[in-house]
Amino acid sequence: QVQFVESGGALVQPGGSLRISCTAPGNTISAYTIGWYRQTPGNQRERFAWISMGGGTGYHTSVRGRFTISRDKTKNSVYLQMDNLKPEDTALYYCNLFTARNDYWGQGTQVTVSS
Repeated sequence: QVQFVESGGALVQPGGSLRISCTAPGNTISAYTIGWYRQTPGNQRERFAWISMGGGTGYHTSVRGRFTISRDKTKNSVYLQMDNLKPEDTALYYCNLFTARNDYWGQGTQVTVSS
């Protein structure tokens, strides 16, 4: 059973930066394409960034140029560097496989962008 764990969420001012992390204790995720997802109240969870086993990346247009996804296989972790944050980035952030498995969702980490 894979259980993703997200961390690093915080309250940040508009224009600020934050890095959040994703891991799966007890499971090796380096062989998988991993996605970052986010969800706001009343809306569906949406994938907006992903990184392949080989390091290839993809981004939704809403975050391209501001967010950077990376991975450290030695730490079994995937990261999301978020720069120039906007209030509309406020959400609960999750990671999962590129094709998300419902039983793999973690608790998420809250990112709030507000002055």
